[in-house]
Amino acid sequence: MHATIFVTDDEPAIRSALVKRLSRQNHRVTACESGEALTQALDHEMPDLVLLDVKMPGLSGLEALKVCRMKAPFALVIMLTAYGTVQDAVEAMKLGAYDFVIKTVDLEGLEQVLDRALELLALRRRMTYQSEQDLDQYAMNHLIADSPAMQLMMGQIREVAHNPKSTVLMLGETGTGKEFIARVLHHNGSRASAPFIGVNCTAIPRDLFESELFGYERGAFTGAHQRKLGLLDRAEGGTLFLDEIGDLDLAMQAKLLRVLQERTFRRLGGTADIAADFRLIAATNRDLKKEIAAGAFREDLFFRLNVVALELPPLRRRTEDILPLCMKAVLHYGKEFGKEVTDIDAEARMMLERYHYPGNIRELENIVERAMIFCQGRTLTAGYLPRELRDQIKQTITSVSTGDGQLIRVDMQLGKQTLAEIEESIVEEALRLADYNKSLAAKSLGLTRFALDRRLKKIDKEP
Repeated sequence: MHATIFVTDDEPAIRSALVKRLSRQNHRVTACESGEALTQALDHEMPDLVLLDVKMPGLSGLEALKVCRMKAPFALVIMLTAYGTVQDAVEAMKLGAYDFVIKTVDLEGLEQVLDRALELLALRRRMTYQSEQDLDQYAMNHLIADSPAMQLMMGQIREVAHNPKSTVLMLGETGTGKEFIARVLHHNGSRASAPFIGVNCTAIPRDLFESELFGYERGAFTGAHQRKLGLLDRAEGGTLFLDEIGDLDLAMQAKLLRVLQERTFRRLGGTADIAADFRLIAATNRDLKKEIAAGAFREDLFFRLNVVALELPPLRRRTEDILPLCMKAVLHYGKEFGKEVTDIDAEARMMLERYHYPGNIRELENIVERAMIFCQGRTLTAGYLPRELRDQIKQTITSVSTGDGQLIRVDMQLGKQTLAEIEESIVEEALRLADYNKSLAAKSLGLTRFALDRRLKKIDKEP
């Protein structure tokens, strides 16, 4: 990385040598001949790194270091001296110096310290950039919530984000964005500066999940050659997100329940209880009440998790959000693929808006990504969309859940679709909503089972 470096030394030869060496490495270097000159320079520019001589007339290096810590608290300061003593080194470290180097004719030993300092600065920059990206990506005002269902959800999210201790249970179909909302909760609350640790409960083998969650001490089992911190350790002060918690086996459910009750845990092979400070957000696409009835999920754990329940609506219940989400994905993949696509044409918009999205937001993003790979020009047209969107007659049908049940909305393109095609779409949608139970579908359509079979046979015979 290229850094801004202040070199402060009262010896012109040393100062000049350091400036030349650092300038050759493309760093931006400012030379200061005294401690007073350094403090003045700090009023005009913030350095990344300061090389500071200990023994100087006037303001000494240690005195200048105190000023530097106040004016440039994030700068790394490397102390230089030809008369190094343990006392000087200890004092410099107490005052916040990064390191202490003995000056030699060829400045031996300085290069390694500089390399370590620059690596640390680069890491800081990456972490700062990532933190800023996260804050921007998960900002409340960047969420797409034009639909009534999501506007209601947004109100709940704002309230929960400001309560950093309450456990949250997120419910919803696959692909509705449960982990994304979990990160929104984390980054908009008081735990935002602490870690967000996410894990899919189905991604870790059952026999390894306990050691991954709790960690282990050296010698806890064969192959445990050193202590390993678990997910609970890593989530300290932050958020632990357990996705697909409905797939967790009963034994691990009991152990997780104890952690939530006692707010302590013990590493495998350990003897000491460790305090646990984290917010738990759990997510599942299963109906946990049915799992409890079937004996597959502990009722007491459910009550511990179900402090705040957020049910994410499927995309078919938030149709007002479909086009804004598509446009957001177009701009994202346009930037990723280096394409200046800025619009979606009317036909493509209609097709995208009428599609059912069984895979929800995840499927929507995949559809747009595929289309953007092949898209040419500045507008995404219908021809670039996947064939299943272009060929499906069921695009004309939209089903919406209401308080009274399911509502089927029909959009017919006059001159492009026939009444028979619309009827076929309604029948097929009714079957889908009834999980292809013909008796239930016939009842919902006001038909007898015989009448529905007759219509299905007619559909099958049509070319």
